[in-house]
Amino acid sequence: MENEQKHFTVHQLSVFCTVAHHLSYTRAADTLYLSQPAVTQQVRTLEETLGTRLFARSGRGIILTPAGQTFLGHAERLLARLTETAAVVREIHELARGSVLLGASPSAGTYVVPSLLGAFHIRYPHIHLTLAVTDRRAVEERLFARELDLAVISLLEHTNRFNAEVLRPYELVIVASPAHPLAGQSNLTLDDLQREHFLLREQGSGTRLEIEQHFAQTGFANSLSLELGSIEAIKEGVIAGLGIGILARESVAREVASGDLVLLDVQGFPLHRHWYLVSLKERQLSLAACALHQFLLTT
Repeated sequence: MENEQKHFTVHQLSVFCTVAHHLSYTRAADTLYLSQPAVTQQVRTLEETLGTRLFARSGRGIILTPAGQTFLGHAERLLARLTETAAVVREIHELARGSVLLGASPSAGTYVVPSLLGAFHIRYPHIHLTLAVTDRRAVEERLFARELDLAVISLLEHTNRFNAEVLRPYELVIVASPAHPLAGQSNLTLDDLQREHFLLREQGSGTRLEIEQHFAQTGFANSLSLELGSIEAIKEGVIAGLGIGILARESVAREVASGDLVLLDVQGFPLHRHWYLVSLKERQLSLAACALHQFLLTT
């Protein structure tokens, strides 16, 4: 069609710049390992596409026309940018470049995920990792908004929108101060805890929801509870004798090992749960995110 727009090619730009550098079709052909007629044809096709002459005869040689001088600068910058882009794409494919945004609930984000990311960083040191630790609902919202690539949480509300794969199991345990009257007793029942103050996470917390679901299933009711805003606050409250807590085993491992906290032997505990690696179904993960996804599931 007459009105069809013509486009030049990267090869034509490369040939043009080589000819412009040598100001000789013959030397350009030697440099490019092409025949001289092939080099001449590439330049003529580029001139036809641009609608202007790029070279003019000067004695026995050639020189750049004013249009050719102007176009040369643009062509060199474009080829340089293409070279940089090719290098970036190669680094992405080789996982030498990239970034991943990972979200996690407080228990997982504080006590489980950092060591996994440390191991991933050793293997892929050039991939930039960002870990956002926030409550479960906020993690889901940020996944929906595509602000996170992946997330590690224990409970999902919108299961139909997410891919959720088991990352690893974990346990919810009951902890108390070593000075607590029930410390050291065995085979306790929930009825033995009827008068105890439970130190609980805030509403919406995955741990809080799992505890409430378990209590509802067992018919256990306890109105003596204090709501604290973080895992660390609950641990400090338990150590201070404010009550007992139910937390992930990983989150109290250090305090139990040091003797600041003790595990209570209660029937039905520990509660066995799972951390899930979650992503939005309709989102295609980057190569870097896919690498982290695979690493977390196989480590």
